[in-house]
Amino acid sequence: MYLDYPFVRYAIIVGMLIALCSSLLGVTLVLKRFSFIGDGLSHVAFGAMAVASVMNLTNQMVLVLPVTIACAIIILRMGQSTKIRGDAMIAMVSVGALAIGYLIMNVFSTSSNLSGDVCTTLFGSTSILTLTINEVLLSAALSVGVVAVFVIFYNKIFAVTFDENFARAVGTRAGGYNLLIAIVIAVIIVLAMNLVGSLLISALVVFPALSAMRLFNSFKGVTIFAAIISVVCALVGILFSIAVGTPVGSTIVITDIAAFVICFMIGLAGRRG
Repeated sequence: MYLDYPFVRYAIIVGMLIALCSSLLGVTLVLKRFSFIGDGLSHVAFGAMAVASVMNLTNQMVLVLPVTIACAIIILRMGQSTKIRGDAMIAMVSVGALAIGYLIMNVFSTSSNLSGDVCTTLFGSTSILTLTINEVLLSAALSVGVVAVFVIFYNKIFAVTFDENFARAVGTRAGGYNLLIAIVIAVIIVLAMNLVGSLLISALVVFPALSAMRLFNSFKGVTIFAAIISVVCALVGILFSIAVGTPVGSTIVITDIAAFVICFMIGLAGRRG
Protein backbone atom coordinates (compact mmCIF):
# COMPACT_ATOMS: atom_id res chain seq x y z
CA MET A 1 0.00 0.00 0.00
CA TYR A 2 1.41 3.37 -1.00
CA LEU A 3 0.40 5.01 2.28
CA ASP A 4 2.81 2.72 4.12
CA TYR A 5 5.67 4.85 2.79
CA PRO A 6 6.45 8.06 4.72
CA PHE A 7 7.37 10.03 1.57
CA VAL A 8 3.91 9.34 0.13
CA ARG A 9 2.21 10.51 3.32
CA TYR A 10 4.35 13.65 3.37
CA ALA A 11 3.51 14.41 -0.27
CA ILE A 12 -0.21 13.95 0.33
CA ILE A 13 -0.23 16.16 3.43
CA VAL A 14 1.68 19.00 1.79
CA GLY A 15 -0.19 18.66 -1.51
CA MET A 16 -3.60 18.82 0.14
CA LEU A 17 -2.60 21.79 2.31
CA ILE A 18 -1.29 23.72 -0.70
CA ALA A 19 -4.42 22.90 -2.70
CA LEU A 20 -6.61 24.12 0.18
CA CYS A 21 -4.76 27.42 0.50
CA SER A 22 -4.71 27.99 -3.26
CA SER A 23 -8.44 27.48 -3.60
CA LEU A 24 -9.35 29.83 -0.74
CA LEU A 25 -7.48 32.80 -2.19
CA GLY A 26 -8.28 31.70 -5.75
CA VAL A 27 -11.94 32.61 -5.37
CA THR A 28 -11.03 36.14 -4.32
CA LEU A 29 -8.49 36.59 -7.11
CA VAL A 30 -10.85 35.32 -9.80
CA LEU A 31 -13.70 37.56 -8.64
CA LYS A 32 -11.39 40.58 -8.49
CA ARG A 33 -10.13 39.75 -12.00
CA PHE A 34 -6.65 39.55 -10.56
CA SER A 35 -5.94 35.87 -11.12
CA PHE A 36 -2.90 36.60 -13.30
CA ILE A 37 -1.00 37.73 -10.21
CA GLY A 38 -0.45 34.04 -9.44
CA ASP A 39 1.18 33.52 -12.81
CA GLY A 40 3.33 36.64 -12.43
CA LEU A 41 4.52 35.78 -8.94
CA SER A 42 5.30 32.21 -9.96
CA HIS A 43 7.78 33.56 -12.50
CA VAL A 44 9.25 35.80 -9.83
CA ALA A 45 9.68 32.75 -7.62
CA PHE A 46 11.43 30.99 -10.51
CA GLY A 47 13.91 33.87 -10.82
CA ALA A 48 14.55 33.91 -7.08
CA MET A 49 14.99 30.15 -7.03
CA ALA A 50 17.55 30.42 -9.84
CA VAL A 51 19.54 32.90 -7.76
CA ALA A 52 19.23 30.68 -4.67
CA SER A 53 20.48 27.68 -6.67
CA VAL A 54 23.52 29.60 -7.91
CA MET A 55 24.24 30.71 -4.34
CA ASN A 56 24.00 27.04 -3.23
CA LEU A 57 21.55 27.87 -0.45
CA THR A 58 20.49 24.77 1.45
CA ASN A 59 17.11 26.34 2.28
CA GLN A 60 16.02 28.23 -0.84
CA MET A 61 12.85 29.49 0.83
CA VAL A 62 14.99 31.91 2.87
CA LEU A 63 15.52 33.90 -0.35
CA VAL A 64 12.55 32.91 -2.50
CA LEU A 65 9.81 33.77 0.02
CA PRO A 66 10.84 37.36 0.86
CA VAL A 67 11.63 38.18 -2.78
CA THR A 68 8.22 36.90 -3.93
CA ILE A 69 6.41 38.80 -1.16
CA ALA A 70 8.33 41.98 -2.02
CA CYS A 71 7.36 41.67 -5.70
CA ALA A 72 3.73 41.07 -4.73
CA ILE A 73 3.76 44.36 -2.85
CA ILE A 74 5.47 46.15 -5.75
CA ILE A 75 2.95 44.81 -8.27
CA LEU A 76 0.06 45.92 -6.11
CA ARG A 77 1.43 49.35 -5.23
CA MET A 78 2.79 50.35 -8.63
CA GLY A 79 -0.20 48.89 -10.46
CA GLN A 80 -2.51 51.17 -8.47
CA SER A 81 -0.47 54.36 -8.06
CA THR A 82 1.17 54.89 -11.45
CA LYS A 83 0.20 55.01 -15.10
CA ILE A 84 1.22 51.38 -15.43
CA ARG A 85 -1.95 49.37 -14.85
CA GLY A 86 -2.06 46.17 -12.84
CA ASP A 87 -2.13 43.75 -15.76
CA ALA A 88 0.76 45.51 -17.50
CA MET A 89 2.79 45.53 -14.29
CA ILE A 90 2.21 41.81 -13.81
CA ALA A 91 3.33 41.13 -17.39
CA MET A 92 6.48 43.22 -16.95
CA VAL A 93 7.50 41.58 -13.69
CA SER A 94 6.57 38.11 -14.92
CA VAL A 95 8.54 38.18 -18.16
CA GLY A 96 11.46 40.03 -16.59
CA ALA A 97 11.84 37.60 -13.70
CA LEU A 98 11.58 34.59 -16.01
CA ALA A 99 14.25 35.96 -18.35
CA ILE A 100 16.59 36.95 -15.51
CA GLY A 101 16.18 33.57 -13.81
CA TYR A 102 16.94 31.61 -16.97
CA LEU A 103 19.92 33.85 -17.78
CA ILE A 104 21.39 33.40 -14.32
CA MET A 105 20.97 29.62 -14.49
CA ASN A 106 22.75 29.56 -17.87
CA VAL A 107 25.63 31.86 -16.95
CA PHE A 108 26.38 30.83 -13.36
CA SER A 109 24.97 27.33 -12.88
CA THR A 110 27.46 24.51 -12.33
CA SER A 111 24.88 21.79 -12.87
CA SER A 112 25.59 19.17 -15.52
CA ASN A 113 21.87 18.94 -16.34
CA LEU A 114 20.75 22.54 -16.84
CA SER A 115 17.78 21.66 -19.06
CA GLY A 116 16.55 19.18 -16.47
CA ASP A 117 16.87 21.74 -13.68
CA VAL A 118 14.91 24.33 -15.66
CA CYS A 119 12.13 21.88 -16.56
CA THR A 120 11.97 20.72 -12.97
CA THR A 121 11.46 24.26 -11.71
CA LEU A 122 8.99 25.24 -14.41
CA PHE A 123 6.82 22.13 -14.51
CA GLY A 124 7.36 20.51 -11.13
CA SER A 125 9.07 17.23 -10.41
CA THR A 126 9.32 14.41 -7.96
CA SER A 127 10.63 16.86 -5.33
CA ILE A 128 7.21 16.67 -3.66
CA LEU A 129 8.04 13.00 -3.09
CA THR A 130 11.38 13.75 -1.43
CA LEU A 131 10.20 16.11 1.28
CA THR A 132 11.85 15.93 4.69
CA ILE A 133 9.89 16.12 7.93
CA ASN A 134 11.20 19.67 8.51
CA GLU A 135 9.93 20.78 5.09
CA VAL A 136 6.56 19.19 5.82
CA LEU A 137 6.33 20.99 9.17
CA LEU A 138 7.30 24.32 7.57
CA SER A 139 4.72 23.89 4.81
CA ALA A 140 2.09 22.91 7.38
CA ALA A 141 2.86 25.95 9.53
CA LEU A 142 2.66 28.36 6.58
CA SER A 143 -0.55 26.70 5.35
CA VAL A 144 -2.18 26.97 8.76
CA GLY A 145 -1.18 30.63 8.82
CA VAL A 146 -2.79 31.23 5.41
CA VAL A 147 -6.03 29.51 6.41
CA ALA A 148 -6.09 31.40 9.74
CA VAL A 149 -5.67 34.75 7.96
CA PHE A 150 -8.50 33.90 5.56
CA VAL A 151 -10.86 32.82 8.36
CA ILE A 152 -10.06 35.74 10.67
CA PHE A 153 -10.40 38.38 7.96
CA TYR A 154 -13.13 36.60 5.99
CA ASN A 155 -15.66 39.45 6.24
CA LYS A 156 -13.11 42.09 5.20
CA ILE A 157 -11.85 39.98 2.29
CA PHE A 158 -15.46 39.45 1.23
CA ALA A 159 -16.07 43.20 1.33
CA VAL A 160 -13.05 44.24 -0.75
CA THR A 161 -13.70 41.41 -3.19
CA PHE A 162 -17.23 42.44 -4.18
CA ASP A 163 -17.32 46.21 -3.73
CA GLU A 164 -14.03 47.86 -2.87
CA ASN A 165 -15.42 51.38 -3.16
CA PHE A 166 -18.24 50.63 -0.72
CA ALA A 167 -15.78 48.97 1.64
CA ARG A 168 -13.69 52.15 1.63
CA ALA A 169 -16.81 54.26 2.21
CA VAL A 170 -17.70 52.36 5.39
CA GLY A 171 -14.21 52.68 6.78
CA THR A 172 -12.58 49.43 5.69
CA ARG A 173 -8.90 49.79 4.88
CA ALA A 174 -9.25 48.23 1.44
CA GLY A 175 -5.64 48.95 0.48
CA GLY A 176 -4.36 47.13 3.54
CA TYR A 177 -6.49 44.07 2.88
CA ASN A 178 -5.49 44.01 -0.79
CA LEU A 179 -1.89 44.06 0.41
CA LEU A 180 -2.64 41.21 2.81
CA ILE A 181 -4.16 39.18 -0.05
CA ALA A 182 -1.09 39.81 -2.21
CA ILE A 183 1.28 38.69 0.57
CA VAL A 184 -0.73 35.55 1.27
CA ILE A 185 -0.87 34.57 -2.41
CA ALA A 186 2.92 35.06 -2.56
CA VAL A 187 3.32 32.55 0.27
CA ILE A 188 1.04 30.11 -1.55
CA ILE A 189 3.04 30.47 -4.77
CA VAL A 190 6.28 29.61 -2.99
CA LEU A 191 4.69 26.60 -1.29
CA ALA A 192 3.28 25.34 -4.60
CA MET A 193 6.58 25.50 -6.51
CA ASN A 194 7.60 21.99 -5.48
CA LEU A 195 4.14 20.64 -6.19
CA VAL A 196 3.31 21.77 -9.72
CA GLY A 197 6.17 24.02 -10.85
CA SER A 198 6.07 27.73 -11.60
CA LEU A 199 4.23 27.50 -14.93
CA LEU A 200 1.31 25.45 -13.59
CA ILE A 201 0.63 27.21 -10.30
CA SER A 202 -2.16 29.37 -11.73
CA ALA A 203 -4.16 26.21 -12.38
CA LEU A 204 -4.37 25.50 -8.64
CA VAL A 205 -5.65 29.02 -8.08
CA VAL A 206 -8.10 29.33 -10.98
CA PHE A 207 -9.68 25.94 -11.78
CA PRO A 208 -11.21 25.06 -8.36
CA ALA A 209 -12.78 28.53 -8.14
CA LEU A 210 -14.18 28.34 -11.68
CA SER A 211 -15.50 24.82 -11.02
CA ALA A 212 -17.31 25.95 -7.88
CA MET A 213 -18.80 28.95 -9.69
CA ARG A 214 -20.52 26.59 -12.15
CA LEU A 215 -22.58 25.14 -9.28
CA PHE A 216 -22.90 27.81 -6.58
CA ASN A 217 -23.83 31.48 -6.53
CA SER A 218 -22.89 32.57 -3.00
CA PHE A 219 -19.35 33.56 -2.02
CA LYS A 220 -19.40 31.18 0.94
CA GLY A 221 -20.70 28.27 -1.13
CA VAL A 222 -18.14 28.84 -3.88
CA THR A 223 -15.31 29.10 -1.35
CA ILE A 224 -16.23 25.91 0.52
CA PHE A 225 -16.80 23.84 -2.61
CA ALA A 226 -13.62 25.17 -4.25
CA ALA A 227 -11.65 24.08 -1.18
CA ILE A 228 -13.21 20.62 -1.21
CA ILE A 229 -12.74 19.98 -4.92
CA SER A 230 -9.18 21.35 -4.86
CA VAL A 231 -8.15 19.04 -2.03
CA VAL A 232 -9.80 16.03 -3.67
CA CYS A 233 -8.12 16.75 -7.01
CA ALA A 234 -4.73 17.11 -5.32
CA LEU A 235 -5.17 13.78 -3.53
CA VAL A 236 -6.33 11.96 -6.66
CA GLY A 237 -3.59 13.56 -8.76
CA ILE A 238 -0.79 12.63 -6.37
CA LEU A 239 -1.95 9.04 -5.92
CA PHE A 240 -2.48 8.57 -9.66
CA SER A 241 0.94 10.01 -10.51
CA ILE A 242 2.63 7.69 -8.02
CA ALA A 243 0.73 4.64 -9.31
CA VAL A 244 1.24 5.36 -13.02
CA GLY A 245 4.52 7.24 -12.93
CA THR A 246 3.30 10.50 -14.49
CA PRO A 247 4.59 13.97 -13.43
CA VAL A 248 2.92 15.02 -10.20
CA GLY A 249 2.20 18.64 -11.12
CA SER A 250 0.78 17.95 -14.55
CA THR A 251 -1.37 15.12 -13.23
CA ILE A 252 -2.91 17.35 -10.55
CA VAL A 253 -3.65 20.05 -13.11
CA ILE A 254 -5.27 17.55 -15.50
CA THR A 255 -7.40 16.32 -12.59
CA ASP A 256 -8.48 19.90 -11.88
CA ILE A 257 -9.38 20.37 -15.55
CA ALA A 258 -11.44 17.17 -15.53
CA ALA A 259 -13.27 18.36 -12.40
CA PHE A 260 -14.01 21.69 -14.10
CA VAL A 261 -15.48 19.94 -17.15
CA ILE A 262 -17.69 17.78 -14.91
CA CYS A 263 -18.89 20.80 -12.90
CA PHE A 264 -19.50 22.73 -16.10
CA MET A 265 -21.65 19.93 -17.51
CA ILE A 266 -23.59 19.56 -14.26
CA GLY A 267 -24.21 23.31 -14.09
CA LEU A 268 -25.30 23.38 -17.73
CA ALA A 269 -27.69 20.47 -17.19
CA GLY A 270 -29.09 22.16 -14.09
CA ARG A 271 -29.85 25.39 -15.92
CA ARG A 272 -31.55 23.53 -18.75
CA GLY A 273 -33.62 21.52 -16.29
